[in-house]
Amino acid sequence: MKKQSRILIVGHNDIVEHSLYDHLVESGFKNVISAGPEKWDVFNQQQVEKFFGEIEPEYVFLASTCSGGIEANQRYCAEFIYENLQSQNNIIHTSYKSKVKKLLFIASSCVYPKACPQPMKEEYLLTGALEPTSQPYAVAKIAGIEMCRAYRRQYGFNAIAMVPATLYGPQADTDSQNAHVLGALLGKFFQAQEDNQKKVTLWGTGKPKREFLFSEDFADACVFLMKNYNEDQLINVGVGEDITIKDLAKMIAKQVGYQGQIEFDASKPDGAMRKLLDSSRMKNLGWQPKIGLEEGIQQMI
Repeated sequence: MKKQSRILIVGHNDIVEHSLYDHLVESGFKNVISAGPEKWDVFNQQQVEKFFGEIEPEYVFLASTCSGGIEANQRYCAEFIYENLQSQNNIIHTSYKSKVKKLLFIASSCVYPKACPQPMKEEYLLTGALEPTSQPYAVAKIAGIEMCRAYRRQYGFNAIAMVPATLYGPQADTDSQNAHVLGALLGKFFQAQEDNQKKVTLWGTGKPKREFLFSEDFADACVFLMKNYNEDQLINVGVGEDITIKDLAKMIAKQVGYQGQIEFDASKPDGAMRKLLDSSRMKNLGWQPKIGLEEGIQQMI
């Protein structure tokens, strides 16, 4: 991938799409097109083919066209499976037909089994039942991984797939009902601080652990893989350590300046108890993250 290469990013105007676009432009890439702002329908195969014919992308970064945290996964489960399946089918197939040089499919850690051994290795995919709260979304993401593998095996199309840890950063959504956990927590504590709330109630028990990857590190890893990785094996990208939701909440509250009470509603779902990625294959390729969690949260604030 060269500075003059024609690059297409497909997402839904979220942290993935914005962080990738910003990183590529700031790195000197001249022809970067972000699909979110474009007026074309990724769910319509004819429009996708027409758009590809017009822009002739050489490299494609394919992220979700619908995603969110536990609450959003439950509220919009039908959209999460339909929209992601429809869009990724169109983009992967059209990329192959249009002779795109390489495609990177961005999956999610929810593709691994609910009771997955920790840390989660790439070969654990499809070895057990999924976490029910995110199963429709996970099924769509697994289908995308397998579609990349199938098009590589049958057609020789250079499609690769990665699983990043949960993303956060300045571009993250902070809406408490739809955002992923760190953004949702930040939004809640900011609102509580602004409204002088004496108590913040959070979903679940606070016991689950999550691994977080800063958006700038994520984008850097995507470009690294596009330049250096050409295998059909899924590859994990994480930081190698996780934190309980309870401790994360305390960390965010402290940085925001919130001094009220934090309580947990155990009647709400926890999701998977742990999702720590084994990123040793990525590390062995020569890539490591640069931003620690506290520093990243401060940048986000």
